[in-house]
Amino acid sequence: MAGPAFEVISQHRSFGGVVGFYRHDAATTACSMRFAVFTPPQARQGRVPVLYYLAGLTCTEETFMMKAGAQRIAAELGLMLVAPDTSPRGVKIPGDTDSWDFGVAAGFYVDATEKPWSSHYRMYSYVTSELPALIDAGFATDRERQGIFGHSMGGHGALMIALKDPGRYRSVSAFAPIAAPKTCPWGQKAFTGYLGTDQSQWNAYDSTELVGNVKDAARRPPILIDQGSADQFLETQLHPERFEAAARRVGYPVTLRHQEGYDHGYYFISTFMEDHLRHHQRTLGG
Repeated sequence: MAGPAFEVISQHRSFGGVVGFYRHDAATTACSMRFAVFTPPQARQGRVPVLYYLAGLTCTEETFMMKAGAQRIAAELGLMLVAPDTSPRGVKIPGDTDSWDFGVAAGFYVDATEKPWSSHYRMYSYVTSELPALIDAGFATDRERQGIFGHSMGGHGALMIALKDPGRYRSVSAFAPIAAPKTCPWGQKAFTGYLGTDQSQWNAYDSTELVGNVKDAARRPPILIDQGSADQFLETQLHPERFEAAARRVGYPVTLRHQEGYDHGYYFISTFMEDHLRHHQRTLGG
């Protein structure tokens, strides 16, 4: 019987479960990709729900596992946590390391259509198709109970992905998401570079556009969003109020919480991580 199609980089005992870091050759991105998994202790007895976390700009697959403080509650609730990297790496596209907000560590969870990015920067397909297939084959996941959440660029990714495929993701939440990327400098830069200048092509990856066109809002999983009031990017880049307004117009269940005094970083995320994991557990079950 063949072994798993990935390499173990390291594994570490954590709250009765295991945090592991892994590498594999990805077909969608045509390069080696890394990901991290927290396997809760309940997975020794059977299959468990799986929750995908998408990280933000400049982050890697290690960031969430090291900074978010999620393992203790995930172990209690019996949730598997999966954190992919934020872009392809080592593919040597000219200019891919010139900016911190485009290229390496800034894949924006889209499938690029513009050359040279389209050869490797296919993070939407990687996150929604190739990686879940690899996880389901190599770990004790219940593929009928999947959720997704993320932070900043990853919050954009989580909202967008869940809205595009509600049948797959039964729970969703976000920390300080780039909620209307078409209208902010980060999103405009990324979408222009990866998708081209025709802004009509951007709508498929803009969460505010997507939620505003939902026809079956009452049947969709509720969304929890936490946003710090002292976030330095709130006014210029994030625009969660635009997402909330679009959701309200179609009756989509969204809870947007404004957290007084919190900024954009992982002290904020770790403070409210338990709330988010319990939000997911209520839908996915433990």
